[in-house]
Amino acid sequence: MAGAKPRPPRGSFWRTAKAVAWAFLGVRQNRAWQDDMQSLNPVHIVVVALVAVVLFVAALVALVHWAAG
Repeated sequence: MAGAKPRPPRGSFWRTAKAVAWAFLGVRQNRAWQDDMQSLNPVHIVVVALVAVVLFVAALVALVHWAAG
């Protein structure tokens, strides 16, 4: 097919984790965000984000238990 665009390579787990970490901090450049939207799998983003939220909440609970104990 002469006019077909090649598919962008799918993102790796590390790239997905990095994108989610930057999103948690709220410092994503527009160009990087657009690249991620084209190459990362949305299901992987959701899974990595849920794991990150669970780890963040567990860290906060551990910090509170340590500070209060």
